[in-house]
Amino acid sequence: MTTNNDVRFGWFLPTAGDGKYVGVAPERKPTLDYLVDVAQTAEKAGFGFVLIPTGGACVDAWVVGSAVMSHTTTLRPLVAVRPGLIAPVLAARMGAALDVLSNGRAMINVVTGSSVQDLEELGDPLAHSHDERYERAEEYLEVMKRAWTNSDGLAASEFAEGKANDTAAGEPFTGKYYQFNRPVSAPKTVQQPHPPFFLGGSSKMAKQIAVQYADTFLMWGEPHDWIREQIEEVEAIRNEYAVETGEERTLRYGLRAQVLVRDTEEEAWAAAWELISQVSPEATRQAQQSFAQTDATNQRRQNELREKSQKDRFVAGPNLWTGLSTVRSGGAILIVGTAEQVSDRLIEYAELGVSTFILSGYPHLEEAEIFGRKALPLFHEKWAQKQKQFAAR
Repeated sequence: MTTNNDVRFGWFLPTAGDGKYVGVAPERKPTLDYLVDVAQTAEKAGFGFVLIPTGGACVDAWVVGSAVMSHTTTLRPLVAVRPGLIAPVLAARMGAALDVLSNGRAMINVVTGSSVQDLEELGDPLAHSHDERYERAEEYLEVMKRAWTNSDGLAASEFAEGKANDTAAGEPFTGKYYQFNRPVSAPKTVQQPHPPFFLGGSSKMAKQIAVQYADTFLMWGEPHDWIREQIEEVEAIRNEYAVETGEERTLRYGLRAQVLVRDTEEEAWAAAWELISQVSPEATRQAQQSFAQTDATNQRRQNELREKSQKDRFVAGPNLWTGLSTVRSGGAILIVGTAEQVSDRLIEYAELGVSTFILSGYPHLEEAEIFGRKALPLFHEKWAQKQKQFAAR
């Protein structure tokens, strides 16, 4: 069991649209007013940050993050950076600007991509090479970190005078994918040494890079034994890294999942099935055909989980439902039930070592309020009791 009292909760901004059903055209457009409404509702409900997605039909994460932070006071924007699609020093400067303008609230989610079609549409030359994308991401994060740390003490006037190119500003970087004379960023970030990185993925390469650079390793929702295995694998890699380098890095574990809370379990399950009640068989077939073409290990695991649970009406464990993954990619497992049941399932994940949850539900506006009112206080109450019991041992 983790002894981390600091369990954090984030919500999801539906930047591709929102609605009561999954697998159909969204009923609500991702307008500024609506996204701000969801963000403010999440903040009031007790969530500390919002994940702003990327890819497909999503409105640009950086633009949305800038807008959201100007309409909230404590909510932190977790924005996506796409290695290879934006130059790393430019990404560092964008992150620094967001961090300064939000007074230290910026967080960065590293997305290497899972949809080959999306990567092709964006012009990624490594769209068909999973391993090379992670190699590139490793260099990318190293350059971003150097740019942030090299900016320490440099004022805007020094950039104008060309002093940012002085040797004192940092060492050159020469890699397979990137070469920089001296990567330097401005302005200096509020968070030191830099805004935190989130990085997900189920492949060994993803886990190795997370151990070196991430502050939070993000996993998609899976049954508890699957999550335990992932954490154990990352911990083994982290221990190996510490022995090899002498650097003992701390790493949080995050879980991305859907939630649905109702007053009774019967109501909750009925609401879960209602979410996919409007999708056509053809849309389901096309979605699963697309999911099968992925080269992302975490999406393949979601596909496997859906197939294994299909004979049980997509029930993958107590209060765990994979029905959404018939038409939704990504972290689609739904934790469904009463507030008591949902909070208990989250407690079980926390006992495995998960200390950051990124949740969502359809529609995101209403479900943020429901979860924040019914399940979140219950989780904190139960988790505090668990921690007291652990400390008393």
